[in-house]
Amino acid sequence: MTEICALSATELDACLPELTDLLHACVQAGASISFVLPFSIEDAAAFWSDKVRPGVASGTRVLLVARHGGAITGTVQLDCDTPPNQPHRADVCKLMVHPDARRQGTAKALMVALEADARRLGRNLLTLDTRTGDAAEPLYLGLGYRIVGVIPEYALNTAGDGRHSTTIFYKPLP
Repeated sequence: MTEICALSATELDACLPELTDLLHACVQAGASISFVLPFSIEDAAAFWSDKVRPGVASGTRVLLVARHGGAITGTVQLDCDTPPNQPHRADVCKLMVHPDARRQGTAKALMVALEADARRLGRNLLTLDTRTGDAAEPLYLGLGYRIVGVIPEYALNTAGDGRHSTTIFYKPLP
């Protein structure tokens, strides 16, 4: 059974090796989550320590992890660091599931938990983007996210030798 929980900054520190391995495996498998190859273990560790931890520590970012059999198999983040005129909104960031743990409902469980945390924090509008045509698109549509549009040639692909489009989604939360 998959268990979903939020990590504090201290818990992130304790889980840093597992989080690093998860991110590294996802990027190596071609996940379009802002990184290009070559992507080292050190790069992955720096992402968690330098980019994610400060927001978790300040309370502007929620880091959810999925555990199966005690091991971290996936993560997603809720970025609540919005401007003063957007206290009702948050961004969904970096949904990732280890390549060996995919197609088991982990991503959906993470997103459902993230939406519950967003509601608890008074956020009733979520936004996200994903590589156009990515396997995550049907997941988001099935969860009620709506497509805003597509931005062509938005980012480099993971190999760094071409560009891909991104699809922008939003979801109002009841």
